[in-house]
Amino acid sequence: MKITVEATVAAPVEDVWRAWTTPADIKRWNAASDDWHTTSATVDLRIGGTFSSRMEAKDGSIGFDFAGTYTRIVEHELIEYSLGDGRVVLVEFAAGGNGVTVRETFDDEPTHSVEQQRQGWQAILSNFARHVEAGR
Repeated sequence: MKITVEATVAAPVEDVWRAWTTPADIKRWNAASDDWHTTSATVDLRIGGTFSSRMEAKDGSIGFDFAGTYTRIVEHELIEYSLGDGRVVLVEFAAGGNGVTVRETFDDEPTHSVEQQRQGWQAILSNFARHVEAGR
């Protein structure tokens, strides 16, 4: 099943793209709640290049790596990547009059409910929007 989340970011597409693809920025916005954070991030933004983010609970009780390989990139428009388990994620950047709508569409996974997955990914995307808008 495909799940989609989106947010509109009141910023130029260049700023949105840069914040999405820069490790220092990713470490600042990539968390679903205040008790989590991203401790490291790498990005090799090219087809066949890889990315990874280490996400951890701030109390050190749990953590995981989120990593994949870029399969399609159109600057300022879309990024597609595959995860290690074969799931595919498409991130679209659509510039408009109110800013940039960022839409993520991804394959669900069997461990968490669809609603949990949607809520988690939406929370991270909302943090992203706040991060970009705060930097303006």
